[in-house]
Amino acid sequence: MIHEADFVFFPEQLFDRSQVLKAVSRQLGIPENEISSYRIVRKSIDARKGVKFNVRLQVATTGDVFPDLRGNFEFLDVSSSKTVTIIGAGPAGYFAALQCIMSRLKPIVFERGKSVDERKFDIAALNTQHILNPESNYAFGEGGAGTYSDGKLYTRSKKRGNVTEVLQLLHYFGADEDILVEAHPHIGTDRLHAIMRNIRNKILDCGGEVHFSSKLTGLKLVNNKVAGVVINGTDEYLCDNLVLATGHSARDIYYMLNSEGVALREKGFAMGVRVEHPQALIDSIQYKRKERGKFLPAASYSLVKQVDGRGVYSFCMCPGGKIVSALTEDNTIVVNGMSNSKRNSPFANSGIVVELRPEDYASYSDNKIFSGLEFQKMLETLAYRNGGGAVVAPAQRLADFVNGKISANLPSVSYEPGVVSSPMHFWMPDFLSLRLREGFRQFDRQMHGFLTNEAVVVGVESRTSSPVQVVRDIETMQSLSVSNLYPCGEGAGYAGGIVSSAVDGMEVVKRIAGQI
Repeated sequence: MIHEADFVFFPEQLFDRSQVLKAVSRQLGIPENEISSYRIVRKSIDARKGVKFNVRLQVATTGDVFPDLRGNFEFLDVSSSKTVTIIGAGPAGYFAALQCIMSRLKPIVFERGKSVDERKFDIAALNTQHILNPESNYAFGEGGAGTYSDGKLYTRSKKRGNVTEVLQLLHYFGADEDILVEAHPHIGTDRLHAIMRNIRNKILDCGGEVHFSSKLTGLKLVNNKVAGVVINGTDEYLCDNLVLATGHSARDIYYMLNSEGVALREKGFAMGVRVEHPQALIDSIQYKRKERGKFLPAASYSLVKQVDGRGVYSFCMCPGGKIVSALTEDNTIVVNGMSNSKRNSPFANSGIVVELRPEDYASYSDNKIFSGLEFQKMLETLAYRNGGGAVVAPAQRLADFVNGKISANLPSVSYEPGVVSSPMHFWMPDFLSLRLREGFRQFDRQMHGFLTNEAVVVGVESRTSSPVQVVRDIETMQSLSVSNLYPCGEGAGYAGGIVSSAVDGMEVVKRIAGQI
């Protein structure tokens, strides 16, 4: 018989088998010599009163076999099946393609960027030579922005769909089994490359298609129905159903859809800065000890406050990570964060952003649908003008930013292209700057020592989500204005991360296949 129970362990206890066995025996009343094995099926850290692990254990006695956590997937030969055209090879697009195969449909994926194998060279050129490839960068390419955004798999999404299935698929394609049990699972950028490659190979092995450097530039509509797509301006392909999974940074897609008569609407989003602290400082604040030791991971945080009627909160927090350049257009600065699987960088960074509503930026475009996009562009251009040229980002010591002082110098930062001291408190719009500054003051009351000149703010964090939504029917998930067009994921405005985007892509295909 498999027993399951919840336990609380100090870090040193959890990693000592003998102490775990004693605790299990005591709590479940099973003699230690009858316990054949145990495994963790849920784990989280509670650092409120001394650091402890809250864990759920499955315990096997002699002859017991643990249930399989990995899921059971059947990938079929779909080379002769009905096709589904998918635009984008990010989480929404690739998981839509996997669902196609499991639903006996043939996915044909078009991705504007390059494969992960080629994309890494363009990333390197951006960091070291400051050369931007507008079609292959941190935002565009196989795996989407998520490939270079750390691989955090935590989602608060309440949308329908099977989050567990997404995690099981990621494990199937190479992620550690830990993602099936951690409260806040994480893969790491260094491991996502192989996972994306494995997914692509599975799609190809099953008879699907994946085309790189293939940018959607137009739709062929007949009686308000998608009959085909135009790729790279000249190549036309017929399609029966079109899944649009283009990501939140593909601004050209929104303008193209609008010109084709596809219904769009503005939506709220958030913008702000990246803040970076020494990881050791965050560890000491969160764990309340000088050193975290070998049993604890790099500490993270999640912060949210209300300032003048708007939320100010942490976003995409990367313990043991680095700040990266996420721009997609020349003469702009955009930053994001990532970390590798070991999270062993000496820095901790997070987006700190302000909730924005359409009325906050309505004046930035004559067409209200695009006012958020135009405000994004304005702030990114402003960051470029106040930076150091090329992709060198504007930065300021955190306490100086909050107190309205110019930073005479800057500490070491993880942002590889480099930073330059800039009075960000001065040139950022007041409704952003003032809320951010007050938000940092309030965060310091919650995490004493957070507000310090050991930390630095880097601008700007502007691509948290799309400011445009492609309107779709709540049940069929089709565009309200164009039939057999299925907008999904972050780019369509219906998701906010790897897991929720993947779920959205899979749910769309289930509707195409008539499974829902």
